[in-house]
Amino acid sequence: MSRAMRVRKNGFVRGMFLALLLSADVGVLPLTAQNPTNAIATPTPTTQSDDRSVSLKQLPGNILTDQKEIWLFPVKLAHGSHWWPTVGVLGITVGLIASDPNTAPPFRTTNHFSDFNSAFSDASSAAMIAAVPAALYGIGWLHKDSYAQDSGLLAAEAVADGFLLDIPFKAVLARKQPLAYTGNGPYNDSFFDGSHNPFHSGGFFSEHAMAATAVAAVLAHRYRNHRWVPYVAYGLAGVISFSRITTSNHFPGDVFFGGAMGLVIGRYVVLPGQ
Repeated sequence: MSRAMRVRKNGFVRGMFLALLLSADVGVLPLTAQNPTNAIATPTPTTQSDDRSVSLKQLPGNILTDQKEIWLFPVKLAHGSHWWPTVGVLGITVGLIASDPNTAPPFRTTNHFSDFNSAFSDASSAAMIAAVPAALYGIGWLHKDSYAQDSGLLAAEAVADGFLLDIPFKAVLARKQPLAYTGNGPYNDSFFDGSHNPFHSGGFFSEHAMAATAVAAVLAHRYRNHRWVPYVAYGLAGVISFSRITTSNHFPGDVFFGGAMGLVIGRYVVLPGQ
């Protein structure tokens, strides 16, 4: 693929993300008899009385409350709550980890994803994820739209919660990245064999997959009246998550578990009572 085509492709991806960001600020309303020509009007976000109260001042306290909820989750399991979803997530994760020797080599022995990997590198994927809450908050501040500001803060809160959970996972499990292996591996001895530095790339679980899915979960709920937003939000989160496998930064099990944590944190911890 020529350099010009890659630039256009990367520009299209970023343009799709920009369209999602701006959707927070523009409400598309149906035609009315009183004003049949006004199909697009000022934003009228859906006020969710059961959504969490948040502000820059409240954010640290909210995160501390979330962490308590996250780390005391085993207590709920001990009392018989949430067993089936937990068993499902853990079962799929274990199955994917067992498949590492078969699923990793195809991505380590091909150059077919080189252009895709360039568009969704570590830095560009992280920038896309960070741009969403930042743009939402900035747009809300400029237009005095408290709903958009709150949405940006809640998305940032979800990412922070997942990041704080990811640190001890990576520090303890020290999973080696697929790119640390050559060709066909073997890939069946990756835990406790990599870096115990939690800020090192790779490891279990995928921080990019968690963050992208957490942001998507918040946006998909907060802007669900715009029916295309959940599809775009989760679709782009899926693309970013898949890129963690094609770049050989993570095994599929790392990505799946990270995405599951992002969904749970964004949807059920940051937005409790849903």
